[in-house]
Amino acid sequence: MPVIDQRPTVEMPDDDPYLWLEEVDGEPALAWVEAQNAASLAHFGDARCVADRDVLAGIFDRPDNIPLIARRAARAFNFWKDAAHPRGLWRATSLDSFRSEAPEWDILLDLDALAAREREDWTWSGAATLPGSHDRAILMLSRGGADAVVLREFDLASRDFVADGFSLPEAKGGAAWLDRDTLLLSSAFGDGAATNSGYARTVRLWRRGTDPLGASIVFATGAEHMAVWADVDREADGERLVFAERLGFFDEIVWIGDRAGPKTRIDVPTDASVEWHRGWLAAKRRTPWTIGGETHPPDTVLGISLAAFLAGDRHFTKLFEPAERRALQGFFWCGDRLVLTILDDLKPVFEALTPSAGGWRRECITGLPEFGVANAWPLDVRAEESNGDLLASAQDPLTPASLYLVRPRAAPELLKRAPQAFDPSGLIVTRHEAISADGTRIPYTQVGPPGETGDAPTHLSGYGGFGISQLPYYNSAVGKLWLERGGTSVVANIRGGGEFGTAWHEAGRREGKRASHDDFAAVAADLVRRGVTRPGHIAAEGGSNGGILITNMLTRYPERFGALFCTIPLIDMRRYSKLHAGASWIAEYGDPDNPEDWAFLKKISAYHAAIPGRHYPPILIATSRRDDRVHPGHARKMAAKLQAMGYEAYFYEPAAGGHGYGKDNRERASFTALGYNFMRRAIGWHPSDARRSRVSTP
Repeated sequence: MPVIDQRPTVEMPDDDPYLWLEEVDGEPALAWVEAQNAASLAHFGDARCVADRDVLAGIFDRPDNIPLIARRAARAFNFWKDAAHPRGLWRATSLDSFRSEAPEWDILLDLDALAAREREDWTWSGAATLPGSHDRAILMLSRGGADAVVLREFDLASRDFVADGFSLPEAKGGAAWLDRDTLLLSSAFGDGAATNSGYARTVRLWRRGTDPLGASIVFATGAEHMAVWADVDREADGERLVFAERLGFFDEIVWIGDRAGPKTRIDVPTDASVEWHRGWLAAKRRTPWTIGGETHPPDTVLGISLAAFLAGDRHFTKLFEPAERRALQGFFWCGDRLVLTILDDLKPVFEALTPSAGGWRRECITGLPEFGVANAWPLDVRAEESNGDLLASAQDPLTPASLYLVRPRAAPELLKRAPQAFDPSGLIVTRHEAISADGTRIPYTQVGPPGETGDAPTHLSGYGGFGISQLPYYNSAVGKLWLERGGTSVVANIRGGGEFGTAWHEAGRREGKRASHDDFAAVAADLVRRGVTRPGHIAAEGGSNGGILITNMLTRYPERFGALFCTIPLIDMRRYSKLHAGASWIAEYGDPDNPEDWAFLKKISAYHAAIPGRHYPPILIATSRRDDRVHPGHARKMAAKLQAMGYEAYFYEPAAGGHGYGKDNRERASFTALGYNFMRRAIGWHPSDARRSRVSTP
């Protein structure tokens, strides 16, 4: 029998025969990719897939979808995509017009026309408008959806780029307006301007009409750190600049200074998040904080007068203290209030605190749905221009999003309601808990028909990283391609996320990442225990950090799944810190060059752990060539190794999309439809368009 090449292995992690696939645009690598794409499309790109793509594209492009807005001065700005404008329109209207059924939009930029005229694969990455007048903007244009952007100055009145205006070639980073003729440039463009993570290492004072490479450096960090950025505190008396040095993903040093550079460090620990506004400061730490004679648990929010703090006062007021399963999701200033977003046993709660010399007045923001998923954020782009207006969205797995305007101390006003993307009749939402390997209770939300039949075609998703909460949003793709056809969907709240605060994240970080994966496998097992489904009828999906999750299900828990869909994934934990932005994630995963860290990292590096002779379920690994955040080499190499060992592994890589599923709605629909067709077929489910179709027995 021929000897199967199972390199790289845990024992020989650096003997990697697939390094050539890390050459993103290398000819041999691209030839391999094209052959793989052709094979995957031949297997799964059938008429059903094409029909699903068209249905999803129609949903994503609906003219009555909610246009999300942000206010700059008196106008509400929006970036909009539809079938006629797949790359998108940058446009603006008044808030009163936005309230109407047919707002009158002022088109500022047609990105499709620009891309055609310049023969560039432009996608939109945002705009930084000049505070106050908002008549000039620095546009951030990406090629194919990459994180790296081209910066170009745009005049909103003439709706054209400024002749001889600010313009910077492609690089990661951005710029902030210091004044009309000066930018604070935080960009990785230029020799030595990038950290090892690929982000900006310097802040430069870039004056109009000068060479950015010759601009004076006013702030810098070491290449081993993650990034730097700068902005202007426009509420201060005189000119006050804010400089931030991101040491790692969860640690940062903030300074205040002027155009000569930083002068005063904000004296909080590096793991503290700090925000100040209109003379008041709020902060919270990831770890216990002893200050002012009191020790506060992680995620406690403390407030104080900014002037008093800068003068040395450390007598904070406690504004929020977490409790078991009551967790802070974030805080921000809006108008004269500090807004806290909270999950209370996964239910959304919003509190607003107004500071004064007499103390902090607390109020609850009411009138939003108490169940499902809700978010709130400032309407105004610039905090110093805010009158306190908030936007809020609310939804659940069966109810599409509604958008609200929440004025200070007023009931929420419904602005827009998204259309139904799928038929929810006969479906219910229930919440359950699985018991993980170490006894931890792991919540999950299930959507589907009532009752347990033991054979439900089940779509299971999770994330479990970076303190990001994975909540049961309204998912039009899952709804249309899975639920409406009789399937069941499940969202797992595994450790590593932020659903229960920093402690929940910490439990799934570094050495705990393996426990996070145990959590996901426990949810799959609990679905079987409860009589919902069978292992072979569970199709699991995860992307980015979820790519480690899905490939660990392949190598550690293959018997619990019938299909795995792994997207834009991180997989190779030996080399991840050397690929694209990987060095910035060492705080989340550990350093593979440190033997002590590699001792636990090798246990979650499925690229090394995969061995021949096992019964792995079918897997589709999909990525994007223009993903400059998570290197496409992760997906390529994993697919190549699995195929070499004889496993049913498929690969798909469109040429564009960045760290996502496509640069426009149709590409996103194509990516999704292919993955869902694969999952349905892999678990033996061939539903008709009628509700309640079931899995065929293999």
